[in-house]
Amino acid sequence: MRQDYPTWLAEQKYAENTQVAQIHRVKKVEECYGSLDKHDADGTYQGVIDQLKYSADDERANKPNPSKIKFEGNIRNNLQSYKNAVVRYQKFLKDDGFDRMPSNTEDACEKLELPSEDESAKQRFTLERDMQAALRQNIASLDPSLKIIDDGAERAVNSGFIDITCADGNGIVVVELKAGKTDCKVIGQILGYMGDVQEEENGKQVRGIIVASDFDKRTKAAARVVPTLTLKKYSIEFKFMEET
Repeated sequence: MRQDYPTWLAEQKYAENTQVAQIHRVKKVEECYGSLDKHDADGTYQGVIDQLKYSADDERANKPNPSKIKFEGNIRNNLQSYKNAVVRYQKFLKDDGFDRMPSNTEDACEKLELPSEDESAKQRFTLERDMQAALRQNIASLDPSLKIIDDGAERAVNSGFIDITCADGNGIVVVELKAGKTDCKVIGQILGYMGDVQEEENGKQVRGIIVASDFDKRTKAAARVVPTLTLKKYSIEFKFMEET
């Protein structure tokens, strides 16, 4: 595991206990499968991920733990946590940190005194991370019936990473956060996540919540015909006080 991974986790604003858990799981996987950095370089990373898959059907059939990792407790929940950690580490290996920018774009933005497209993306990403950290501290403010079930970090599914995965009395709830106003792409994104979760959970009800400051017309129209999808607006309140 690269030495800068703990720093990256901290920059993603994961809670301290979540950072510790992610590092522990990556180390545990490497104890059993060897260096993930080497797997990434050799093109064998997906093979490690595949070893950590355990479906709802596998659980119903009472199949044994297919991985080399030894643990006690529920096989499916444990392997899901290890798989998420390995996929997250792969994301770290591929992450550019939004720091790279063509020199001509940088010069143009400097002359206009406007943020570049990369800088705007970084600002949106930072705000979404702040939103996620705040919401994880008080998920009941979004919906009192929700309980977070993703171990404090995004759940990895085939189509990407789910911002927050929750459960309610009826099934699983996928929460997608967007800084500012949405565009129509968010519908395909969250429906993809919901579809992946429904396939993985095999039979459990899945609903979705998109949180944004405002919604474009297509997102609103699509949500009207998807009964399992809810749109929620957020607002930011500023408070001011005299410096003493």
